Amino acid sequence: MTTVYLSRRVSAISPSPTLAIDAKAKQMQAEGKDVVNFGVGEPDYDTPAHIKESAVKALEAGFTKYTPVAGIPDLKQAIAAKFKRDSGLDYSLNQIVVSVGAKHALYNAYMALCDEGDEVIIQHPCWVSYPEIIRLAGAVPVAITTDERKGFRMTAEEIEKRINPRTRVINLNSPSNPTGVVYPPEELEAIADVAVRRDLFIVTDEIYDQLVYDGVKQVSIASFGPEVKRRTVVINGVSKTYAMTGWRIGWAAAESELAKAMGDLQGHVTSNPTSLSQKAAVTALNGPQEPIKAMVEEFKRRRDYMYARVAAMPGFSCRRPDGAFYLFPGLAGLVGKSVGGRVIRNGDDLSQAILEQALVAIVPGSGFGSPQHVRLSYATSMERIKEGLDRIEALLKGAS
Repeated sequence: MTTVYLSRRVSAISPSPTLAIDAKAKQMQAEGKDVVNFGVGEPDYDTPAHIKESAVKALEAGFTKYTPVAGIPDLKQAIAAKFKRDSGLDYSLNQIVVSVGAKHALYNAYMALCDEGDEVIIQHPCWVSYPEIIRLAGAVPVAITTDERKGFRMTAEEIEKRINPRTRVINLNSPSNPTGVVYPPEELEAIADVAVRRDLFIVTDEIYDQLVYDGVKQVSIASFGPEVKRRTVVINGVSKTYAMTGWRIGWAAAESELAKAMGDLQGHVTSNPTSLSQKAAVTALNGPQEPIKAMVEEFKRRRDYMYARVAAMPGFSCRRPDGAFYLFPGLAGLVGKSVGGRVIRNGDDLSQAILEQALVAIVPGSGFGSPQHVRLSYATSMERIKEGLDRIEALLKGAS
């Protein structure tokens, strides 16, 4: 039998716990079990009808060939208009690279910015793919641990202490997955000052920029002057805001030299993003925005309900999120107790117990760099949220 030898690069990759939980929940559902899925990281809404119709029209018009690698001009124009409208940022078309989702744009950015042994400052907890993408680029993720007391935000002072001659990039995510935290402007400005003084790049993932609540405004760190903008790669896409996760359209905006490098790399990896998806994204960005407002209002209603319920459950500590669609409670009060016949040491144990005994899928915090937490998504119906929380509450009442 032939032995398959895998490269060190892929052997070091950790599988995504969010996708693993989602896959297990769907497998159990296929077996006929009524699983409530709080693990999913995508809106439960369908893509708005006018966006789908634009893709159908593009298909019927024969828009099915290769496009420019970095995206069609009308989509780049729509993205530039969005940057101006939402963040006051001016980007020319040669500074924008459209990719196969925001994750692809992140990969392009780190492959273009980092050499072997470079260091990237990230915060923990963080989205599961940041460390893996950084490692794939040959760089080293350097984590700053945050918690509820710090508001799940790393400070400019903490960043400055971690900088050394190998430091290349500061990675930001606001609003954040998994915590829902939005960095306030004054903290972003302080981080921007560090990046400029210490000659560092910033990669800022703003995929949840429209999903904010209670009057909180998402601010892009690239907006704090030309020097920081020159050093910043802004990542975004249509997946979360327009319920277009499967369409796979994301983008990066950066200085033209860096944008060209990312586009050249993409040309040898995937070539252009899907032609029909690009046309649909143009319609999403340029068309009516009322569906977004309605979705955000509903997410806020769900957040308020889930937060109130989870915060009141014995054993949990919970911070109310300002954005995205996740709750990230700590479980210190449950450690050492038995839940559903399983002794709880961390979020992995609790997630397993809740899935097996209550048929509710939640994501352990270990994949986000915070093993004493779990993540619950409220990107599902209020009816399912109520049902899932009832099940979790009933199971935890029996904890001993």
